Amino acid sequence: MEVAHPNARAVVLRVEVPQRLDHLPGQHYVIRLRAEDGYTASRSYSLASAPDEEVLEFYVEELADGEVSPYLAEAVEVGDELELRGPIGGWFVWDGRTPAVGIGGGTGVVPLVSMLRHARRLGTEGLFHLAVGARTLAELPYADELGEAHAAVALSRERSAAGRPAGRLAAAEIAPFVDPQSTYYICGSAGFAEAASELLMSLGIPPGAVRVERFGPSG
Repeated sequence: MEVAHPNARAVVLRVEVPQRLDHLPGQHYVIRLRAEDGYTASRSYSLASAPDEEVLEFYVEELADGEVSPYLAEAVEVGDELELRGPIGGWFVWDGRTPAVGIGGGTGVVPLVSMLRHARRLGTEGLFHLAVGARTLAELPYADELGEAHAAVALSRERSAAGRPAGRLAAAEIAPFVDPQSTYYICGSAGFAEAASELLMSLGIPPGAVRVERFGPSG
């Protein structure tokens, strides 16, 4: 296992899983923690890695009241073993061979990064467009990789390096990517997902072309 901390509130885990099934971009795994007294806690995390990468890559943001993310962010070390179950999901997936637009908020960009990496390996980058949002650039997962992919980036708390004023993702930033042949993948918090869905509706995108993956604190 490899462990990296891209910022003070996040960890990137790269995990070797012998004889695993190849995942599809957009799928996730359940990570389960098990205490000595038998108590278990589990949480679903999307994959950032492409299907053909040798390891599974997870980007985990630490939640102050979380049961799983604080342990993953603060306690996991190289050499530790984790209990995983997956890959899971058949709706929010992309094969890399049809036009698609990914719209992600915060850590909601993670499964879209998997899609992006898959497109690069297939040589189909031109089929996949990205529009993402975060509070600040420092809090945007994989900011450099998204920048290299020419993603439209909206920062709500600061002006971007390109001079874009602080503000949420707008319809005008998604409009250049609109294509009647595309499937639209939205991933983020419930609030982000609702707002992004409304932006697509305002651009005339039919609901049947939109796939949404919402996340939030575990119950």
